[in-house]
Amino acid sequence: MRTLKLAALFALTTTLSLGGAAAAGLSDAQALLDQGKWQDAATQATALKTAEGFALAAQATTYGANLIPDDQKRTQFEQAQELAKQAISLDPNSANAHFELARADGRLAQYSGILRSLGLAGEVKRELDTAIRLNPKLAGAYVALGLWNAELTAKGFLATQATGANRSQINVNFQKAISIEPTTPVHRIEFANALILQNNKAAATAQLQRAIALPANTFWEKRDLESAKAKLATLK
Repeated sequence: MRTLKLAALFALTTTLSLGGAAAAGLSDAQALLDQGKWQDAATQATALKTAEGFALAAQATTYGANLIPDDQKRTQFEQAQELAKQAISLDPNSANAHFELARADGRLAQYSGILRSLGLAGEVKRELDTAIRLNPKLAGAYVALGLWNAELTAKGFLATQATGANRSQINVNFQKAISIEPTTPVHRIEFANALILQNNKAAATAQLQRAIALPANTFWEKRDLESAKAKLATLK
């Protein structure tokens, strides 16, 4: 009996230790991504072989596409898509995994024909809805949903009819994201991009001005703010 108790205790201790190691590994990978070391972050996160690890690897791969030549971006987004799908296969209840699949699909749609892009648009919406259902506090998903509605309604009647995109859902989703993470500059920057698509340059200018007043804590936020300053200059 004592032997069984000791075995159970050892098993529990081992499980907790492995769980702690995975959490530490994920934290380390996130730190690498925050520094802009997206390749190292993706490698370390993938090595964890967990749903959250694959989701973070997908995020890093999507982010990294901003730093590579245009002719390599499609392949990069396809890799991110596959990593997100691996994450979902390990844990269908991972909000981050569904969000990263939506993000990769959305980027990939930009490099696809009209029919394929509309099909991907439908998948993006489903994945974002799932992510929000699983984690109603996932601010990035609301940002993506706001952009989804802005981009598709800007394409005109056919895209709107095919996807169900609605202009009334743009502001509400961005305001939700900002209420959850008010000091994250990219939310306001993407809000400005959506407003520009809707030909509302005055409101876009206001959002960019608020964005550049916020602190930039990561490599990516610093890039975003530099981009926001450049865009703001074109709107004046």
